[in-house]
Amino acid sequence: MSEPIKIDIWSDIACPWCYIGKRRFESGSAAFSEAGEGRGVEVEYHSFELSPDTPVDFDGSEVDFLAGHKGIPAEQVHQMLDRVTGIASSVGLDYDFDALQHTNTVKAHELLHFAKANGKQLELAERLFRAYFVEGGHVGRVADLADLAAEVGLDRDAALAALESDEYLPAVRADQRTAAEFGINGVPFFVIDGRYGVSGAQESATFAQALEQVWAERTAAPAAAGAASAVGAEADA
Repeated sequence: MSEPIKIDIWSDIACPWCYIGKRRFESGSAAFSEAGEGRGVEVEYHSFELSPDTPVDFDGSEVDFLAGHKGIPAEQVHQMLDRVTGIASSVGLDYDFDALQHTNTVKAHELLHFAKANGKQLELAERLFRAYFVEGGHVGRVADLADLAAEVGLDRDAALAALESDEYLPAVRADQRTAAEFGINGVPFFVIDGRYGVSGAQESATFAQALEQVWAERTAAPAAAGAASAVGAEADA
């Protein structure tokens, strides 16, 4: 069986397109993997803060935040959120922007690194997205985050201790530096096999095609190497 294709995803829990992109990528990668021949993917999430200056307890709604942050009329924000809600629904996600509690996400990123160290990053990423966009949960307070960690099978006390000590903050900052080095200025951003970048919540077919391309290149390389060896052996003979 071949090594799985590594997918590095830069995202933010507070990014609605990141959750949509997650679902579309999952659909595209499933289609790719189902084609057989030992195909598979390995996913790792990386930190990106869209609004690092946001307070943990923002006093206002999502409309208030976006209108103030982007400087656009509230009516236009409502239209924008309605559009995003419709697109989210098309991939099976029930966004509730009225219940959403806008917050700073650095602690959520720290927790994702804690989860990675304990083999639960993918499960936690899904739980955090759902809590934030669907359930109206708070993903900025350490106690609430520790509760969510426990829900996916992580040790709550250990998670809380890691968050309170900033143990994984250096890992968050390292991800952010790497994003800057790659020129990533928006999320979601997918790096496939360390070679190809896919920006945005692309359609599932786009992800499947990108994975197919990498797979084809992988399978072609050994064949080319084998042909070169055969020619070399013939020449020696």
